[in-house]
Amino acid sequence: MTDALYDFAKMVQVSDRAIDFDSIPWVPQTDRVWFKPLRFDLARGSWVNVLKVKPGGVVNRHRHSGGQVLAFTVQGSWRYLERDWVAKPGTFVYEPPGDIHTLVVDGEEEMITLFLLEGTVQYLDDDDRLIYQDDVFTKLKRYVEYCEANQIPVIDLKY
Repeated sequence: MTDALYDFAKMVQVSDRAIDFDSIPWVPQTDRVWFKPLRFDLARGSWVNVLKVKPGGVVNRHRHSGGQVLAFTVQGSWRYLERDWVAKPGTFVYEPPGDIHTLVVDGEEEMITLFLLEGTVQYLDDDDRLIYQDDVFTKLKRYVEYCEANQIPVIDLKY
């Protein structure tokens, strides 16, 4: 029975992938914020990216809807205006669905953090009105359009 199960799993599973980090461009979000996508899971509505934010950069007030967010800080530090903690290199952050916060980078060093996101990121104004939202499809579209506009090969990150 085990061999049959293994054979079936091999038939239906997605093969493993090893992505060269340097082959993927930093895609601008704002003048001080960039992301580098590593995976787009269209079936689950999730994505993995590395976020880079220059000192003084801000990811505007937003809510995570439809899933959790996991983050691991690699370089620099960052915080949420609405929280008391500061994420530094080696800090792991868990954000529950529905959490609302504003990411800021204080100090002198740029921040680089690995994020695993599910669902939708809804950007809000001060009255909690929706301004814009991102999801796996908008992030994928932004990545592909940036690559095409800059004659950069598009790596298939949908797996």
